[in-house]
Amino acid sequence: MKVEQDKVVTIRYTLQVEGEVLDRGELSYLHGHGHLIRGLEEELEGRQEGERFQAHVPAEKAYGPRDPEGVQVVPLSAFPEDAEVAPGAQFYAQDMEGNPIPLTVVEVQGEEVTVDFNHPLAGRDLEFEVQVLKVREATPEEILHGHVHEGGSAH
Repeated sequence: MKVEQDKVVTIRYTLQVEGEVLDRGELSYLHGHGHLIRGLEEELEGRQEGERFQAHVPAEKAYGPRDPEGVQVVPLSAFPEDAEVAPGAQFYAQDMEGNPIPLTVVEVQGEEVTVDFNHPLAGRDLEFEVQVLKVREATPEEILHGHVHEGGSAH
């Protein structure tokens, strides 16, 4: 069976950036519903169950370019009192609609904290090794809900 819109696809993958392995694992997703980065989903389109391939995904089709305006200085008082605010620490802020926005602490100088709202992989090309383990028809409920229901349960 081919990977195409509304199919449930299970893949095994390894993600590398500049030769360093950053992630590996297996996942199942509903194809064509935006659950993967755009470039990887495009590379999977039309592939067959059992197929293995390598995919180069440019930054524009992954997490986008780095936005210099995504790096900002905020007051230390914006963080919870008990939080360990140090370079590399990750937190969530909220946008105007209350949606979570991840951020990473870049630097702490006195009462000022430099944070980066860019995704850690923004501006970077990604290299994937992928094996298509399984492709199946999605159930009507999975299509309606827009995600995979593992084990046949609704949630």
